[in-house]
Formats: sequence, C-alpha cells, structure tokens
Amino acid sequence: MSIAPPAPVHGATPIIQRALAPDLARGLMLLLIAVAHAHMYLSGHETGFRGYALNGVALDRLVAGTQILLVDGRALPMFAALFGYGLVQLANRQLATGMSWPQVRKVLRRRSLWLLAFGFCHALLLFFGDILGAYGLVGLMLVGFIRREDKVVLRAAVVGLVLHVVILFGFGLLTISAPKGDTPAAMADPIEATVMRLIGWSGMTPTYFAASVIPAFLFGIWAARRRVLEDPVSHRDLLSRVAVLGTGLAVVGGVPLMLIDTRIWTPSDMVAVSSYALHSVTGIAGGLAYAAIIGLAAGRMRRGHPGPVVRALAACGQWSLTCYLLQSMIFVAVFAPYTGGLGSRVGDAAASGIAVVTWLATTVLAALLAPAGRRGPAEAALRRLTYARR
Repeated sequence: MSIAPPAPVHGATPIIQRALAPDLARGLMLLLIAVAHAHMYLSGHETGFRGYALNGVALDRLVAGTQILLVDGRALPMFAALFGYGLVQLANRQLATGMSWPQVRKVLRRRSLWLLAFGFCHALLLFFGDILGAYGLVGLMLVGFIRREDKVVLRAAVVGLVLHVVILFGFGLLTISAPKGDTPAAMADPIEATVMRLIGWSGMTPTYFAASVIPAFLFGIWAARRRVLEDPVSHRDLLSRVAVLGTGLAVVGGVPLMLIDTRIWTPSDMVAVSSYALHSVTGIAGGLAYAAIIGLAAGRMRRGHPGPVVRALAACGQWSLTCYLLQSMIFVAVFAPYTGGLGSRVGDAAASGIAVVTWLATTVLAALLAPAGRRGPAEAALRRLTYARR
C-alpha cells in the first residue's frame, strides 16, 4: 500500500525523513567530542596547550599525541559546519510552508537564543568547556548570512579565519604566561567549581569558541545551499577534494603542537604559540574533511538500507544534543572530586577509554529509542521552546 508524502510542517523533520549523512556525521562527531573533553576533567598534573598531562606515562603521551593530531580542534569545527548546514535546512523547510523570511528569521533566532540558554545551564551545572553557547551566539549573530550571496558568505568565512588566528594566538600567549592551576572540573568544592565554570564560560564563549565556530559555520551554510550532504553522490568530486586536502592540512598543521605537548620538542615560546594557532586553524580544514569523508561513506551505502551499526550511529546523531549533555553528566559522575573522584587518579589514556565507553552507552540508548520515532529529551525540549508561540 502506498503512502502519500506528508504535508509540509512548521516544526522539525520527522526522524524517518531525515537525510543519513548529517546524522551519521553528528553521531561520529560525538565520539570525537567525548575523547576531546574527558581529559579536561583530570587534575594534579602540569598540562600543555591542549590540557594533556606533560608528565604522563608512555601510553598517556601516545594517546595525547594522537588526539592532538586527529581530534582536538577538529571535532568542534566539524559540528559547527553541521550546525550551519542544519540552520539552512530548517530555514528551507519553514519557507516551503509559505512563511516569510522575517518570520523564519525569528524562528531561527529564537532557536539560537534557547541554545545559548542550554549552554548556560550546561556550564552552570556540568562543564566549563560548553560549546552549545557558542553555537547559539553565532546563530544569533550570523543568521542573516543564510540569505546573503555566496561570495559574501565566503568572504565572511575568510575574515572569520583571520579573526580565528588572531584570537587563538592571543589565547596561546595567555596559556604561556598564566599561572597553571586545576580546571573547574577538578575543584573539590562544588560551589566554587560552579562559579569558576561560569566565569570561564562567559569569557571563552564569545571569544575562543565563537572564533572557532564562525568560519566552519559559514562554510556549512555554503554547502547546505548545494545539498552536498543530502546528495553526496552528485557532489562526490567536491567531497573527495575536501576530504583529501582538509585531512592533509589538519595532520601537517597538527604535528608541531603534537610534538610540543608530548615534550618531544621544546621550542621558544613564540614558536610554541604559533604552533598552537596553526593547529587550531588547520583543524577547521580537518573538521570539514571529516564531514566530507562521512558524506562520501553515506553516498556509497544503499539508499534506505543502512546496516545496524550505521543506524545506531545515525540515531546518536538524531539525539546529538541529548547525548552531548549525557556525556557531561557521566563525566561529572565519574571524574569530579565530589562524586566518583577518578579525575585525580587516572591518566589521559584511561580518561579516553572511559570516554569511548560513555559514547558507546549513549549510542546504544539512542539506537534503542530513536527508531520508535522518539526524539531525545533535549531535542524535544528545544523544539517545544522554539515553536512554543505556535
């Protein structure tokens, strides 16, 4: 029996109608986010630019080096590109129902404002390195670029890259000169930790994180206009070039900082700070490359017949906001001094192992519940808040 296509709706796309590649990318991205964040809950060690212990055992330094090269500063821009891509998809769905652009812009800004509020609560309760606030802030500021010409979007992305280098260079200088101390995640007093999380979040969100998000966000808008991830087969050449070039730039650009933070190389402070900025800006290319690789993989799968592993990863992507928040809840329960207390007793390798297990657990949870059409609790809440006035 044939089923007529559903009528356009003002809200989010039903789960069964979602394109595979963006959700698959988000699901895999959450693994990178987990391993990039877990070591930030550790304490009791002198750390380098990316927060890894400088005096770890050989396995810890191997894990740290691998993550600096392939994960740190690569997952954040990847998700930023997907965020920009998703806003264009949302805008197109709203416009297809007959809404005017000013009405659609209000919806997108309301959604970004609530995402900023989610980020505030995340930092207040769980994690000083929250990235939701940066996405919400960038969405509020740059939503108008969804309607701008391609050349304007690409020029703004280039300006964003320059701004990114300048701000990251400043943060590198601050890292060199600032006194070393434990992060808020390692503080034994939960009240003090809460205050320090908010101080850190309020300073880093409009500067460090926003600078890391803006260029990839704009590139995501450009890609969404061409439906690159929804139709990866037609864009195979573009995705292949981005995958090869972006991965090469990310690896080459990450080598100097990897050598520095694993204490294989000890250059001057200025060279070290320059390596930190280089690692970050080439990470944007790496994030775009990872999204391209996943798009190519999705294009090679038989349409509508993904295997159980792919379905589970896509379900994790559909529940990306919920799974991201669950990661922080588990990390606090395991690592914080006032809960599990493992943060002062394990190294970087063990923290990454716990992160992988955490990601697997959230993926299984999403895989069990998402196929029934159930949205994640955080996704459902954000949707209700975004469309509450309707």
